[in-house]
Amino acid sequence: MTIADSALDLIGNTPLVRLNQVTAQAQCPVLLKLETTNPGGSSKDRAALSMILAAEADGSLKPGATIVEPTSGNTGVGLAIVAAQRGYETVFVVTDKVAPEKIDLLRAYGAEVVVCPVAVSPDDPRSYYSTAERLVEEIPNAYRPNQYDNEANPQAHFDSTGPEIWNQTEGKITHFVAGAGTGGTLTGVGRYLKSQSDDVKIVAADPEGSVYSGGSGRPYLVEGVGEDFWPTTYDQSIVDQVIPISDRDSFLVAREVTRVEGILIGGSGGTAVAAGLELAAKASPDDLIVVLIPDSGRGYLSRVFNDQWMAGFGFLTDPNGPVVGDVCAAKKRDLPDLLYAQPSDLVRDVISTMKDNGLSQLPVAKGEMPLAAAEVMGSADELAIMGAAFDDPKVLDRPIEDAMSPPLPTIGIGQPVGSAVELLDSAPALLVLDGGRPRTVLARTDLLTFWSR
Repeated sequence: MTIADSALDLIGNTPLVRLNQVTAQAQCPVLLKLETTNPGGSSKDRAALSMILAAEADGSLKPGATIVEPTSGNTGVGLAIVAAQRGYETVFVVTDKVAPEKIDLLRAYGAEVVVCPVAVSPDDPRSYYSTAERLVEEIPNAYRPNQYDNEANPQAHFDSTGPEIWNQTEGKITHFVAGAGTGGTLTGVGRYLKSQSDDVKIVAADPEGSVYSGGSGRPYLVEGVGEDFWPTTYDQSIVDQVIPISDRDSFLVAREVTRVEGILIGGSGGTAVAAGLELAAKASPDDLIVVLIPDSGRGYLSRVFNDQWMAGFGFLTDPNGPVVGDVCAAKKRDLPDLLYAQPSDLVRDVISTMKDNGLSQLPVAKGEMPLAAAEVMGSADELAIMGAAFDDPKVLDRPIEDAMSPPLPTIGIGQPVGSAVELLDSAPALLVLDGGRPRTVLARTDLLTFWSR
């Protein structure tokens, strides 16, 4: 009988499958390394087992310990599975960008989950990095694997994922593509493949805005890849090329692969496939591209595969009749797409901006353009400010965050105009999202102008 002794024995030996339906422009075969067949459903099972075994071996992980780790979900699942087998408690710290079903999944494995805001810097006490460090100090006998600075992470892929790919392709692989998160997969697989052949190219698929492709780490919505700092587990010397991919392409490619190939992949898998297809369009017939799919789309059903969520963030366009984007296109062209106030701006300066531009509402957001929807903190409303100034004139010399109203309701740029009409029945203005990012403010007068034309 062929029976595994535990779930840990099922980690690895994942299959390769050829893409057939989305490769019309490809000049060579594109293969997917499906890490979804690991017991936790992702490539992070490999790193989780490797990190815990290494920590046990060097004595840093002791019996009865509590494992604490910041994660986008998948590493937490892998650690929870290993912890269940080896007798540890788990506490995971996630950002509010993580899909709710991922949080529920972690809790199903018996983990405690702490949710932190995503729109803060890594050194902010509220960030998930800082929160994890605090919990390690507070919880007795706590251990943090620290997947971003743990060499057992890339080593897991050097020992298993790399050799599997080399053997499965009989050494014919020419390009390996994977998302850049901790960098463990790219570094480990890349080191192994290059030890077999200097000609193999290692390609990082990266969300637009991530540091790997030259950004600051914001803004993007795709989960599990990209970073706002440089982990030590990411070896830049191994990576030959970085391809930035937008949230829009990541999500739409994930949906297309799922629909026409019958392979349910998540947003980060869409990022990797989009980069692989971009490579394949310029490749030679002798090339062989392997794209690593880190996890399944089951963890993203409420987001990437939810039409309402996708439309609300401006990723889908209603095919019937005029949409919000048509109204935006009819607006005055002498204004920038989005005017907004920083929370530290003085109220009197915000009033001047609104007056000079003929605005009665202005978003208040922390950060520089392009903004993420999560960075919008509130709004400046002329009626609310007028009332506050009447009660206390000194409010004019205070920061706008002391006098701001709640954030404006949001609407996707591809949603029907009728949806905007319904929202504007109870709101003074709307914040329009395009590709997940705030683009402009839509007021009632904009709709009237659109209809009058």
